[in-house]
Amino acid sequence: MAAQQKQEEKLWDAVKTSAAVLGTGLLIFTAFMNSASWYVQKIWETSGNFWQTAWLNLYNLFEGKEWSLFLFGAALVPALAFWCFNGILMVADVTGKPTFITRYRIQLGKNDPVDTKKLRQAIYTALFNQFFISLPMLVPMFHVMKWWGNTFSKELPTFQWFLVELSIFTVTEEILFYYSHRLVHLPLLYKHIHKKHHEWTAPIGVVSIYAHPIEHILSNTLPVMTGPMIMGSHIVSIAAWFSLALITTSISHCGYHLPFLPSPEFHDFHHLKFNQCYGVLGVLDYLHGTDMVFRQTKAYERHRVLLSFTPLSESIPETPKRAE
Repeated sequence: MAAQQKQEEKLWDAVKTSAAVLGTGLLIFTAFMNSASWYVQKIWETSGNFWQTAWLNLYNLFEGKEWSLFLFGAALVPALAFWCFNGILMVADVTGKPTFITRYRIQLGKNDPVDTKKLRQAIYTALFNQFFISLPMLVPMFHVMKWWGNTFSKELPTFQWFLVELSIFTVTEEILFYYSHRLVHLPLLYKHIHKKHHEWTAPIGVVSIYAHPIEHILSNTLPVMTGPMIMGSHIVSIAAWFSLALITTSISHCGYHLPFLPSPEFHDFHHLKFNQCYGVLGVLDYLHGTDMVFRQTKAYERHRVLLSFTPLSESIPETPKRAE
């Protein structure tokens, strides 16, 4: 009993520490971006109001019909971004070409080529989740955004404000995804819900939304939707954020550590080991100690943006196993 109470106190202390660190980090990040983005905003303004004009043209094309605009921005644009990006990856997964992509494979010898039967199942599940889970969830979100009254404004938000929103979206997603992800790793929930996602120990991009419907609601959709609902964001900001979130999670699952893109080593290691690296940014994993094993591996050394064309599996190879 005493041990359990001590564990609960430790968890609560970690949660409080996490809140303090993330809150402070958010303030510092926002202050920095506010200064840097002033110069970017000036460039934005000198573009002859191109984006503002494009938005007004789109608004007029839809004749100001808010539900149609919302579906276009919150559903169609992100879905196109997801499937276009993953379409390229799936060609590489199935054919092994182009080698420019496949030579950056993280788990060597895995999905080379991918099992097409498993791939079809992943595609069917991803489409089901998008059409029958994510799409209906946009209905209550639409009414929340209508209540705010800013979502369909004819005036676009400034670039500076979008960066502030983006930082809040990112922190909100990190908190909600980390704890919901830890939740579905509890034995009972893992067995009946999360195990489906972990059928892929070497994931590919489309597997990012290959999940049980309950998990798709709790871990995939709500963490991404909550930020814009809190901020009352413009539909253009929502479209950009949803697209960015889907492409980012696809990169995290793609199985390739490609040049100049965010490192997928962190989440790939989670699929390999199951009980490490639960979050998106890694901040909460560090605070809760759920990345300690990861930090002792070569994968951790490779966990950075690749700024050359030499695969990190070659420049930082795994330590050869000792012969027994």
